[in-house]
Amino acid sequence: MTDGMQDKAKGAADELKGRGKAAWGDLTGDRQMEAEGKADQLKGKVERGIGDLKNKADEVTDRVGEKFDRDTDDTRR
Repeated sequence: MTDGMQDKAKGAADELKGRGKAAWGDLTGDRQMEAEGKADQLKGKVERGIGDLKNKADEVTDRVGEKFDRDTDDTRR
């Protein structure tokens, strides 16, 4: 699994955990738990965003490498 995919998976798990905490806090009137849940959700969204950025960076790096390889092959001919 790539770093980007790991970040996205961890982010999704944190979002899910956060939704559960926030719901439990709301249900029981525990404002501290509700706030922690919302913070976990935000953390998860950020982690997923970082994962997306890492994946995009990997794609660009791969494209640049392929272009470089093609250009290098063309100059050898």
